[in-house]
Amino acid sequence: MSFRMDAFAAKTLQTVEDFRDAGLVAPELVPALNAVAARYVAAVPPILQTAIAETGRDGPIARQFVPSPAELTVAPDERGDPIGDAAHSPIKGIVHRYPDRVLLMPTHVCAVYCRFCFRREAVGPDAGILSAPELDAAVAYIARTPAVWEVILTGGDPLVLSSRRLGDIVRRLDAIPHVRVLRVHTRVPVAAPERIDSMLIDTLRASTKAVYVAIHCNHPAELTGEAVAACARLADAGLSLLSQSVLLKGVNDSVDTLEQLMRTLVSARVKPYYLHHLDLAPGTSHFRVPVEEGQALMRALRTRVSGLALPTYVLDIPGGFGKVPIGPTYIEPAAHSYAVDDRTGVRHVYPPVPE
Repeated sequence: MSFRMDAFAAKTLQTVEDFRDAGLVAPELVPALNAVAARYVAAVPPILQTAIAETGRDGPIARQFVPSPAELTVAPDERGDPIGDAAHSPIKGIVHRYPDRVLLMPTHVCAVYCRFCFRREAVGPDAGILSAPELDAAVAYIARTPAVWEVILTGGDPLVLSSRRLGDIVRRLDAIPHVRVLRVHTRVPVAAPERIDSMLIDTLRASTKAVYVAIHCNHPAELTGEAVAACARLADAGLSLLSQSVLLKGVNDSVDTLEQLMRTLVSARVKPYYLHHLDLAPGTSHFRVPVEEGQALMRALRTRVSGLALPTYVLDIPGGFGKVPIGPTYIEPAAHSYAVDDRTGVRHVYPPVPE
């Protein structure tokens, strides 16, 4: 069975039948995949179908986006709300986990649905967008909370909204004096780069706040020519670009892949920001990399790239307790000094022993 790129690249694959007819899943898997589809939404837009055709039906792009029967296996430690959004949601559309910043989630719709998503129980077209009264209430919460310095637009993917609707949100946040930073979390430059047009860019540039666009990207093959061009349009407009990646078994759990990913991002003027340890979302254990292995990968990556290309390896503590860095440790106390490892693993004493 081969992937029928010619027949399906013009449409977004969404149903089990779409994936079967495109040659991305075997016919005998259809009953199990119907059970997956009943619980978790799927969508693979044309540009990522091209990336799948180039990397293989069992490759790192297909693994991220094509439904799998493995999603029906739920480990005992997995949970529907793995990072505790609900515990920190004072009002619909708002998550206020840290004192100085809030998440504003105007939509739960995405351009592509990752099979490892930590909000996989909540996202999809059926979840829709905030109603006008709900958005009013969410913005009012931000306006009456002076500690909020940064607003993070997420969801779902805020860039699937029309420029008109997005512009309305940006203008309303712009009118709140204590909000100084607007951050947009998105997959759109990778999944639907054509959406990064002049109207959308003007919408983001219209803000008087500092605007950062954080792009989710896990493998260098996602950074197609079109995706890099979309990043260039954002960067040329003066918008600051960051990346967020998730450490995934069978996708990017090698130092060679991570090195290529981070170098490609930096070359595209995107600063690697976070490498997330996979959250305990249901049906995702087949993607999980042990923490020790992630730390070893980060230690190896540090020997290959500069700090400019080095993300922070973080864990979002289950239950809503926030992110913490969990990268390798290079220093530990010794008698009246410290033992410090250099980037090659050679141990030194600090302060140095007097000669």
